[in-house]
Order: sequence, then C-alpha cells, then structure tokens
Amino acid sequence: VDVETGRPFAYEALVRGRDGAGAASVLGAVAPEALYAFDQACRVRAITLAAELGLADTGALLSINFLPNAVYDPRTCIRRSLAAARRMGFPTDRLMFEVSESERVADDDHLAHIVASYRAMGFTTAIDDFGAGHSGLALLARFRPDVVKLDMALVRDVDADPARAAIVRSMAGLMDELGVILIAEGVETRAESEALTRLGVRLQQGYRFAKPAFEALPAIAA
Repeated sequence: VDVETGRPFAYEALVRGRDGAGAASVLGAVAPEALYAFDQACRVRAITLAAELGLADTGALLSINFLPNAVYDPRTCIRRSLAAARRMGFPTDRLMFEVSESERVADDDHLAHIVASYRAMGFTTAIDDFGAGHSGLALLARFRPDVVKLDMALVRDVDADPARAAIVRSMAGLMDELGVILIAEGVETRAESEALTRLGVRLQQGYRFAKPAFEALPAIAA
C-alpha cells in the first residue's frame, strides 16, 4: 500500500496448505523432482485468479514468488505463465517476480540470468525478505532489482527501536540513490507505519493494512 495515497502497489500471491500452513511448510512437502511442475502450477493459478478477481483494474501489480532452482531456462519456463496471461487478458507488465534473499540458490550466475531475463521481458523484479539472509548488500549489488522488500525483522517495533530506525533510514536513502523501490514488510501497527513514513518508506505491507484473503482481494484498512 502507498500510505500517502491509500492505493495498493501490489497484491502478493501466497501459497498456503489446506490447514493454513505457510509456504515453507508446503514447499517442504514437495519432492525436489516436482518443484518445477509445482512452481509452474502456482504461477498459472495466481495469474488466472488475479484476472478473475479484476486485479488489473486496481492498477496494482501481481507479485509472484519464484523458485530459482526450479527455473532451468527463464524464457522457456515463462511460457505457461504468458499463455495464462494471454488467455485471461491479464497485462504482463503488471507481473512482479520476487526471490527471497533467504532462498538457498544453487548457482548465483543462474539467478542473475533469470533476473536479467525477466527484466528484459518487461517484468518487475524484486528481492524479498531483504535483511533476513546472509548475502544482503552483495545480492543487491549484483542483481539490481526494481524492488526491495525489507524484512519484517527490521520493521518490527521500528517506532521504538533507534537501531532499527537508523538502519531503515539508511536503507531508504540507499534505495533512493540506486533507483530501487523500497517496501517495508510485516507492518502491524499504526506507530510502525507512521515511523516508517517519517523514515522515508511510503510503500508498506502487513496486517496493519490487510490480512491475507483466500481467493479474494483483501480489503485495505484506512
């Protein structure tokens, strides 16, 4: 959400188990040899559902997490997603693909190729959970995404923690200098949101604005 306008910047498609289990739990149950098919099915379902829900009419992006180890060739692996977008009339320039900083990548060169290919195809690219993994700024320097999503561990209690506030302020300045859009994840309270705004982060995501909805676009709180 853009806190200055109240408009959604992006809706994130999330994987959940039948019992509400999170993505990590679901992915942990997928056999390595089935990851590619699972990744493809999730992308197609996300695009199809987004089109059915009228997401494109909101002006927001559809954010989809991808598994770099499941992508053997970016242009080949994107075909089913593009076919789904054409079939549903969903604009491909509204697609944002994000990879988690904490994702264990088998080959950095391969990830760099994926990100470069997606950007060349007109997609928005993002690093998720920034600040949660071990690669941090090195990952940012190498892949230069369009968007960086600041991990909730740096956002929590930012209104009352001078150290976190200093880090967020520095990150906002750095991203501005690099021309990268910064989003704060895991915002839960009005105090956190207001502190983030003062620190220069106007794009925010979390329960403060909306909770995940099943096969629906969640209502955004004022």
